Amino acid sequence: MVKIIIEENQSGQRLDRFLKKYYSKAPLSLIYRMIRKDVKLNGKRAHEDVVLNEGDELTLYITDEESASLKGSVRRVKARKQFTIPYEDENVLIADKPFGLLTHGDSHEKKNHLANQVMDYLISKGEYDPVRDRTFTPAPCNRIDRNTTGLVIFAKNPQALREINAVLRTKEGIEKYYLTILCGDLKEELFLKDSMVKDQKKNRAVISGSDAEGAKTMETLVTPLDHGTHKGRPYTLAQVRIFTGRTHQIRSQLAHAGYPLLGDTKYGGSAALNPTQLLHSWKLYFREMPEGKLSYLSGRMVECDPPENFKAIEKKIFRKE
Repeated sequence: MVKIIIEENQSGQRLDRFLKKYYSKAPLSLIYRMIRKDVKLNGKRAHEDVVLNEGDELTLYITDEESASLKGSVRRVKARKQFTIPYEDENVLIADKPFGLLTHGDSHEKKNHLANQVMDYLISKGEYDPVRDRTFTPAPCNRIDRNTTGLVIFAKNPQALREINAVLRTKEGIEKYYLTILCGDLKEELFLKDSMVKDQKKNRAVISGSDAEGAKTMETLVTPLDHGTHKGRPYTLAQVRIFTGRTHQIRSQLAHAGYPLLGDTKYGGSAALNPTQLLHSWKLYFREMPEGKLSYLSGRMVECDPPENFKAIEKKIFRKE
């Protein structure tokens, strides 16, 4: 017989989903058979969709040996910390991601990415234990491209993750602002609303009609902040607020509008001053968080300066002192 006491980082999950994470080697058919025959919640039979609460006791009528064989191995992946931390509390960490670092791993990079670096940092602080909390991993709530720099939100516990993700699904709860340099002279504020589909082979967003198969809406507000020239070419320093979070949203919409990002050759930008897109996740404004674990964040602004390369190019074009 095996007993599991549900802790904070394990609560809020359905019973079947919890057991599937806890016993990662078990096929789903076995998980459901266990729930029907071998599992009690607080001494009673329970349905697979019941939500677990902190302090609940699960009793599994299986042997310790069987339990151990169904658990996947948990191994700490050490990753050298490359990010800085503009904001952190007991529930949330907001990282400033450097240029060239993936937010998540992919088929080519499985170890040294931002998510692993943040997890290793929290393990070293004693705030996360991958063995104890095997059904939850601190996770990024938003994602930015490898060559985009700046703010990424991480939730340290499941409730924070649920609350942030719920707010991000709305357009107003958390306002996301980027800083970029556009090719061209944008005179006035520009609101863009387009439909896009993703070209998987070329890994790029394609502006499409709203009736195209798989089309998704993109909404973006662009505000010019400064104007300058370099070798006779006009450029605009701009703040970009996104209301939706689509793949390459800013890059594709600005290019379609005639103002590609400086360095973004994939979408027609000039590489004269920079070989890749100059885009920085600049500010996060927690406008209105719902009542709950993170309500204290309402009204908080978090921001981080662009990297030195961005500042150097900005100074060269706009004569910043």
